[in-house]
Amino acid sequence: MTLEWRTDRRGLLKAGGTLLAGLAAGPRIAWSADGDTLRLRATADLQVLDPKGIIGELDDIIPRCTQVTLVRLGDMREDNPLSNYAAEKIEWLDPQKLAFTLRDGLTWNNGFGPVTAEDVKFSFERIAGSDSAWAYQFEKLDHVEVKDAKSGILHLKSPFKPIMVIGLPYYGGHIVCKAAVEKAGGSYTTSIPAQCGPFLLDKWEQNQKVTLVSNPDWKLEKPAFSKIEYYVVTDDQAALLAYEADSFDFTRAANSAAKQLKANPPKGAKIIEAQSTRYVWLTINMNAEPLKDARVRQAIQYAYDGDAVVQGAYDGLVTRAVGVVQPGTKFAREKNIIATRDVEKAKALLAEAGVSDLSLKLYCQTDSTQQAIAQIIQASLGEAGITVEIQPTEDAAYWALGDKTQGDRYKSIELVLMNFAGGIDPTENLVWFRPDQIGVYNWSFFDSKEFEDLYQKGLVEQDDAKRKEIFNKMEDLMEQSGGFIFICFEPYLAVHDDNLKPVVLADGHPNPVLFTKA
Repeated sequence: MTLEWRTDRRGLLKAGGTLLAGLAAGPRIAWSADGDTLRLRATADLQVLDPKGIIGELDDIIPRCTQVTLVRLGDMREDNPLSNYAAEKIEWLDPQKLAFTLRDGLTWNNGFGPVTAEDVKFSFERIAGSDSAWAYQFEKLDHVEVKDAKSGILHLKSPFKPIMVIGLPYYGGHIVCKAAVEKAGGSYTTSIPAQCGPFLLDKWEQNQKVTLVSNPDWKLEKPAFSKIEYYVVTDDQAALLAYEADSFDFTRAANSAAKQLKANPPKGAKIIEAQSTRYVWLTINMNAEPLKDARVRQAIQYAYDGDAVVQGAYDGLVTRAVGVVQPGTKFAREKNIIATRDVEKAKALLAEAGVSDLSLKLYCQTDSTQQAIAQIIQASLGEAGITVEIQPTEDAAYWALGDKTQGDRYKSIELVLMNFAGGIDPTENLVWFRPDQIGVYNWSFFDSKEFEDLYQKGLVEQDDAKRKEIFNKMEDLMEQSGGFIFICFEPYLAVHDDNLKPVVLADGHPNPVLFTKA
């Protein structure tokens, strides 16, 4: 089953409603007279801008504009180059001490004064050891020593060089103002108490548009644009049509549109097609009553038709995943344990477990790719006698499914299609399946002490061959539990104006601060 990319106005209006109708109705309002406005599309609205609680796409992107990190990463197509940002100087004193000195001229708005080493200490230590989903980024941090107003030392519990690409440039690495956050009660959601970045959050029109404007107090290198407008358009097909109507300058596209886009690209556009770190899997909740028997979970694994998903949802552009570590890297696993579909084996396992008329609910997001995967899973499991009821779920409700703070529902969800933006180091992809992530992002209830022990070894092991053995064994444990089906690593597909040079990070999110005019 291949989803067709259609650019018909009826589909646009049905998918996007009033906002998209307005976007497509008139001619493009191009970059303003002096070329100062950059217009981008987001797939979902913002939820939490506090680095401690970041959830989704805009939650990650906006702090990149309104806050600073000690270092930052460049484009994934250029092998993720690392460079200094808020840190004028950063160096290892020894394997457990990382010293930094802040640049001059970094100032908080709202009268909170200069950015200090005390702010860095507060930002990192409030996340380390907390209940934040990003606590793993500072798991090896012991404390931050403040030397003076602009310099300090990160003291680690054990050698951990990946902190440079796992913690410092990413979600938890965004520096916040200690005085402002404490005044706000210790955390915040959608109103940033103090900003220090090249842009300021100016206006939020919920579920429609976010506007960022140039920060007049920004003393470092100025971005190429003075205003950023993010339009929230959840449907990929609708977003492509809106792009063709010249409503924004950059949008990610569904993989199902790849062939059509390459064969007939929009006028004046360029296409980005790149290997992505975003991995997709099916969560099978071992705690849900119908799935507590390992034989039932294994039956689902045998009934799953990976080839049909690759062809039907991704048009053959990907291969089936063999784990959660990116393929083509030195740490990738060679193959799945259950590498071949076997419907008769699935039926036999169900019979052995004494299960008949099994009916399960499969939750997924509403985009076209997830819907296509869900429908193929529904059909393939149906051949083994398992009825699957697809439950399309909007973004905010979807991420609440496995969240233990939202009640007990996380204990009984059955099947969930999930996809995460992967990282550069394999530990970033494996971290979400640790026991302490149950009720956070480990929705399978996968509770393995051996997995946790291996994770800790993988953090500190320096030999790549030994790290590969560790990571591959962890993926074996995941598959053997019956709690997971590895689907694929999604290719990254986007379209942008040919007079624009985008920068896309390893997590698949653009960094508009680094966009330039081609």
